[in-house]
Amino acid sequence: MGDPILILSSFVCFCLLLVLFRFLHRFWWTPVYIQYRLGSQGIKGPYKFIHGNTKEMLKMRNEALSKPLGLLDDIFPRVLPHVYTWMNNYGKNHLSWRGGEPQLLITEPELIKEVLNNRDGSYLKASLPFYSMKLMGNGLATSEGEQWVKHRKLINPAFQGENLEKMIPEMIVSVELMLQSWKKYQAKEIEVSEEFRLLTSDIISRTAFGSNYLEGKTIFDMMTKYSNIIRRNIFKPRFPGLSKIWKTSDEIEGDKLLGVMHNSVMEIIKKRKEKKRILVQDLIDECKTFYIAGQETINSLLSWTFLLLAIHTDWQDKAREEVIELFGHQNPHPNDLSKLHTISMIINEALRLYPPTVAFIRRSEREVRLGKFILPANIQLLISNLVVHRDPGIWGDDAHLFKPEIFSGEVAKATSNNVAAYFPFGIGPRTCVGFNFATVGAKIVLIMILQRYRFTFSPTYVHSPVINFLLVPQHGIQVILHSLQSDEGPS
Repeated sequence: MGDPILILSSFVCFCLLLVLFRFLHRFWWTPVYIQYRLGSQGIKGPYKFIHGNTKEMLKMRNEALSKPLGLLDDIFPRVLPHVYTWMNNYGKNHLSWRGGEPQLLITEPELIKEVLNNRDGSYLKASLPFYSMKLMGNGLATSEGEQWVKHRKLINPAFQGENLEKMIPEMIVSVELMLQSWKKYQAKEIEVSEEFRLLTSDIISRTAFGSNYLEGKTIFDMMTKYSNIIRRNIFKPRFPGLSKIWKTSDEIEGDKLLGVMHNSVMEIIKKRKEKKRILVQDLIDECKTFYIAGQETINSLLSWTFLLLAIHTDWQDKAREEVIELFGHQNPHPNDLSKLHTISMIINEALRLYPPTVAFIRRSEREVRLGKFILPANIQLLISNLVVHRDPGIWGDDAHLFKPEIFSGEVAKATSNNVAAYFPFGIGPRTCVGFNFATVGAKIVLIMILQRYRFTFSPTYVHSPVINFLLVPQHGIQVILHSLQSDEGPS
């Protein structure tokens, strides 16, 4: 037998060489290869060793958030400053890097439609960042293949037709409770995004689980704390496998928060009598999806719509006239919601300017042809509706301004039948399953508020859109409520 020390030393050297080889392959060879492949096709972009562009992204974001923003300013440079900067430097289709992960921005509607429709199965949903993935688990929003098909079939009916209509009375109860608490704010300032957070939490709890906000309060509180961890780490590169031997303070805190959320969801599930045809862990992940994605999406939609109406009071008055004409001072009836033409225009425009999710990420499973480009395998494709929704070539030079009239006809007409020019909830087979739930919920809330109040934005309001899981107001939305003379409330 050979010298054991020599054998051990040789083994250690081999392991170190293997680690070095993998490190260089990921952070040197792969970027060089992909930069060359795409560069030869006219796709340019920055890259820096190891970190990619994450340090630049973080610096740009911090600088953007430190600057004041006017009410009528374009939010694009603030919300996605790196995309805005690199589009100007490298073009509408450009390559950037999150550590060793290549990410290709595509903005041409025809290419976007091809990727999101994914007819040949070439484009998979890219894995979420580490902390987001741990939060969402393997629910509908993150699963693929047969598991996604199974979950979609189970969940989709809950948000369609009669099932959606059955939820409306519970939505009305939640709004009535909120409006009762608003009576103390007459002619006073109120921060509505927090009010809508509590409201949508209650709506989700009542409609999805037959409970109320208090029962799900722990879940929402843990989610708020966890979203801060996501925000802190969004541009930090991670090294796979490192968390198995060493955890950061954020990972330790995040695991504790997820543990509390898991136990809270389990308690709610135990109270449900219906039997589910999916595994317990899958059910937990779906419940978290309902609570997190559903609540955050409706809250974002309501908050920005409310702000736009507070600024553009002429459109607020038009919406109120429509509400009074259809419903008087009675609670909304499901059969008449489809008659809300003006409010539908306003919601569509709010979703154009402030989509809850500002980007969708897909991954090329294999080498593919996309339009005129040949893309290597495992390229992430960044598709930002925020970018496309504000493209002057599609929407005009004033694309960043509030123009509900562009949706006076069908949505398809507003985009000249270009389906991939407007996609606040995505397009194709993975369109958000809760799209109808969110828009119906927003209509119910707006109807009941417009019947009772006129509102204007407060002088203390600071315009501060920021990505914190979804697009939210960094410092809340402060408005002044003005009670209407006829406000005795619907009966």
